[in-house]
Amino acid sequence: MNKLKILILDDSERIVFELKTFFQDLDYMVFESFIPSQAFEILDKNETDIMILDINLPEMNGLEVLKRVKSRFPDIEVIMITGHGDMEKVIEAMRAGVSDFFNKPFRLVDIQNAIERTRKFVELNQKLKTVQKHYELVSKELRNRVEHQIVGESNAVKSLMAMMQKAAEADNTPVLITGESGTGKELVARGIHYLSRRSSHYFYAANCSAIPSELFESELFGHEKGAFTGATEEKTGWFEAAHKGTLFLDEIGDMPLLLQSKLLRVLEDKKIRRVGSNREIPVDVRILSATNRNMEKHIQESQFRQDLYYRLNAFFIHIPPLRDRTEDIPLLLKYYANFYSGSLNKRIEKIAPEVVEKLKKHPFSGNVRELKNMTEMAVILCDDGVLKEKHFTALKRGGDQVPQCSNSACPYYNISFENKFDLLQVEQYLICEALRRTGYNKTKTSELLNMSWSSLDRRMKKYGLRYL
Repeated sequence: MNKLKILILDDSERIVFELKTFFQDLDYMVFESFIPSQAFEILDKNETDIMILDINLPEMNGLEVLKRVKSRFPDIEVIMITGHGDMEKVIEAMRAGVSDFFNKPFRLVDIQNAIERTRKFVELNQKLKTVQKHYELVSKELRNRVEHQIVGESNAVKSLMAMMQKAAEADNTPVLITGESGTGKELVARGIHYLSRRSSHYFYAANCSAIPSELFESELFGHEKGAFTGATEEKTGWFEAAHKGTLFLDEIGDMPLLLQSKLLRVLEDKKIRRVGSNREIPVDVRILSATNRNMEKHIQESQFRQDLYYRLNAFFIHIPPLRDRTEDIPLLLKYYANFYSGSLNKRIEKIAPEVVEKLKKHPFSGNVRELKNMTEMAVILCDDGVLKEKHFTALKRGGDQVPQCSNSACPYYNISFENKFDLLQVEQYLICEALRRTGYNKTKTSELLNMSWSSLDRRMKKYGLRYL
């Protein structure tokens, strides 16, 4: 994450050392200079947020430095210090745009308070809060022991955990995670991150299928203020947000073709350039990506670059579907029943044996995500402390066997075309069924219903539906 960047210009080595040590302890990035020419060289080469400036300097006085800084770098906030209480200079400095003014000797805490009052400090805090909203913090158990969240005792799960550990040890190597929707690709990615040496830095998850193509470059690399219509302020992109940590690109197969070449270039050069800027920003990011697509077929259809695919696929992990590890269903069922009974404040003492047997025969097109959703609903419906087959409504519908319409009547919700029916109810059912059939994949659901993902979103909000 970006740090506040401070430049100190003072000809006193003692003052520069004290300020530098103090600010570094606050986790700020600090540049030091003792003469104006040295300070301007630093400003030309480094982005700077705040400048601590002495008035009495060799080469030129601080007021002249202030005017030149405000002329060439108008966004830099300047705090001035002086050993002489000259009110005229204070007034002139304020007119030239100085943020605050202190006489020597000053208290370090007063300088810190002045920094926290500046616009740059407020803006940086706002960015931190904005980015932080995008981070889904995982449980303490996942940080300390990933196995607590990846539930199962099958050989498939044990093999998966071994692969995650290997991937975590190579914390610069890109990893491609494949598997059907709902198998837990993001959970595996988070596990790799928290098992790696990058665990103390951010894990940033981005869904490539949820971003309109015209906004994709801005989301990926960020943009400068005024870069395009509507860019009213500068924006930090995914790569900058995940600096020194991990960037997880979910649904990588849905990335626009034009952006794929730019992503490949960033992976090779380890530098990004914001939209509307000529300045390259070095980034240290570990890339994890995931897809449920057949990427070889996607490449043959010229929808994905082969060179990017091989770059992302340096290490490969496949997550098996739940139907191939049915021995894990009892453990998963118990785990989610306990989880939802606690979060919903419901008493669940037992799970009927026939429920487990029925679930083992269920096709689970939505995989673990579908089982999780089914269990949540069952816990909500249960009132006697025992989860029974009747509480798992998807089992009563017969799994993937969907009734077909005849010429005279539609069996959806027992609606007859010979009488009055509720068209909105039919639409709501079709959306729910399409979500279930596609494993709650947003892109595939919109394709199945022949509508844009934005139209699907509007209808889901209309009916109070949500993705799993």
